[in-house]
Amino acid sequence: MTFDAPSNAIETPPKASEVPLGTGPPTREELLAHYPGKFTWTQLKTFINAGDLGLLKRDKKLQARYMAWSAGIKEQHGSMVKYLRDYRLQWGQPDRLCLIPSRLDNDASTNTAANTTQIPSTTKIPHDAPPYFTADTPSQYISIIMADWPYSVPDNVEHTLIWTRDLPIVPTDLPQSIVPRITQDGLWGFTGNSSPPPSPSTLPECLPALADWDVTMDKLIRSEKGTEEEEESVKQAGREIDIFVRRRWIEEEWETIWFVNPPRLQSVPGLAHIHVFARYKSPEERGVLN
Repeated sequence: MTFDAPSNAIETPPKASEVPLGTGPPTREELLAHYPGKFTWTQLKTFINAGDLGLLKRDKKLQARYMAWSAGIKEQHGSMVKYLRDYRLQWGQPDRLCLIPSRLDNDASTNTAANTTQIPSTTKIPHDAPPYFTADTPSQYISIIMADWPYSVPDNVEHTLIWTRDLPIVPTDLPQSIVPRITQDGLWGFTGNSSPPPSPSTLPECLPALADWDVTMDKLIRSEKGTEEEEESVKQAGREIDIFVRRRWIEEEWETIWFVNPPRLQSVPGLAHIHVFARYKSPEERGVLN
């Protein structure tokens, strides 16, 4: 699959009858034909800025396919963590296993792992390694892959995962006043945007898009806005992630949403990872910022 279409255009999806369904991770053609994105870019930004990352969903049919596949993977490898650690995540190397291409695949400036040596899964992290993820974490402790089972994002949005090897994502020295909040809500941020993200007050307008999941305002799990000092501490907790994302997805070219799910929403709690939704900007948008 190439990216020769207009940079911000959504591809014309192939007919479902022309794309056979598999049972493992889907191809891009399968996503376009059978699991097209159900949410707009604005809705995604609204969901995330509203404070409950549980609003982010995978297509229900794709979720059922994932559950069936993961059961087989756990039986074969012993656990999902073992499968990821020993096989799927190519530590210190560019991803060569994903069936969904990225616009950044051939961009040497973003391929931070291209010239490093892969670390065997049995190798222990050295004692002088950073205590948690930073923007300068050596690339051999990171695996950046396109999501094999992406959330229901627009067809022109890439869903990427940044996995770390035995390094926590959230700083270990957080002020105690914000620990319960981040434990419940997670972390998130926005880059490359020329205007603030949608206000949480606009969430009710977006809830009809979540009707298939029976989401209502009374079911949300989110914290109240904290003091100015607490809000700044939360922002600082995600600072290293934000810097890393801005370096990889250049703001003149990309708009992104990044987030770290709280423990209650982590499907693979044994391995820390960051989600990034990235939208390549139209020529007009890139011209405005250049």
